Amino acid sequence: MFNLTEEEIERYSRHIILPEVGGSGQQKLKEASVLVVGAGGLGSPALLYLTAAGVGRIGIIEDDVVDLTNLQRQVLHATADVGKPKAQSARETMKQINPLVEVDVYRERLNKENILPLVEKYDVVVDGVDNFPTRYLINDACVMKKKALVEGGILRFMGLIMSIRGGETACYRCVYEEPPPPGTVPSCAEAGILGAVAGVVGTLQATEVLKILTGVGKPLFNRMLQFDAEELSFHEVQAKRNLKCPVCGENPTITELVEYDYTCEIQAPGS
Repeated sequence: MFNLTEEEIERYSRHIILPEVGGSGQQKLKEASVLVVGAGGLGSPALLYLTAAGVGRIGIIEDDVVDLTNLQRQVLHATADVGKPKAQSARETMKQINPLVEVDVYRERLNKENILPLVEKYDVVVDGVDNFPTRYLINDACVMKKKALVEGGILRFMGLIMSIRGGETACYRCVYEEPPPPGTVPSCAEAGILGAVAGVVGTLQATEVLKILTGVGKPLFNRMLQFDAEELSFHEVQAKRNLKCPVCGENPTITELVEYDYTCEIQAPGS
């Protein structure tokens, strides 16, 4: 039996008329929970579409404030939000879009002390971060807690996306075992980013989450999708699970969370 109100049936009618989703799929979304790490370039479109789709509970962890340079790509925020905590600005926008969704706000930096309890509370995690230490921390925590994770990365005109089911499919370390040395990959602040690229990748992340939650289609498990905006092309790379992976392999060497002590931007697709 579906527990959808008349308002919800009307609001989500375009989902419900899809045979692959239907009332049962919308009910799954209503009962689901998603943690989005970061309310920036990737988190913005992901949060917008997850909110509009009716995911019942959405958590945002973000300790930064809105800066004028963010507005070129971080579409959750407006000029009037400059100086405001991003998590607060995100929640206000999300509630305007869909007041039926419960929004949890964590105005703090993700670290090895708080990540496991947070990850445990949600069904799926979305990685919208811009640095290697947090990216690997999220991957390792989701593997350890056997949680679904949707990875995303952007730089210049390129993006990547990969879905992971902790302990079952290839994880981020199966593809990139260790972070690159500090300074070898330029940051978005140094190399730039076409704003709409963030929109494409963040929207694809939201799509993957909705597929995972409803059971519709074939998520990007054991696959990495690379996007080149200059050529407007997509390239799929197989990402096999590495049985020697230090975190998800048969004999893992990483059994406790590792926090790397440097900060740099995310890895460019294909590098």
